[in-house]
Amino acid sequence: MSSPPKLQSVAPIFLVTDMQRALDYYTRVLGFGIEWAVGEPTTHASVARDGVEISLTAESAPVPSQVYIEVDGVDEYFDRVSANGANVVVPLGDRPYGMRDGRIDDPDGNSIQLGESLVP
Repeated sequence: MSSPPKLQSVAPIFLVTDMQRALDYYTRVLGFGIEWAVGEPTTHASVARDGVEISLTAESAPVPSQVYIEVDGVDEYFDRVSANGANVVVPLGDRPYGMRDGRIDDPDGNSIQLGESLVP
């Protein structure tokens, strides 16, 4: 008997107006690395860090998306990306739903919430 299918990962797709600006933001500000990029100029790319992958697609009129990323050491990471110029929309704080989190937006308005459980 074979084992049931197992989901492995998820990679949200963010639409961006300026791919080079987006790649700079995700690499320089957030510390991601470029996994792959296609097109000349680049129209699709993927950035990744620590097992988290975000796909980027160039679009002339993007509709912003959202993602929530759990982070071990959220205070240190939030401080680092803030110092690198991240657009902090919601400052880091303890929430009644048991998370310590905050929100940053990329230059195209895609929301990235970064959080860590308050429960050990």
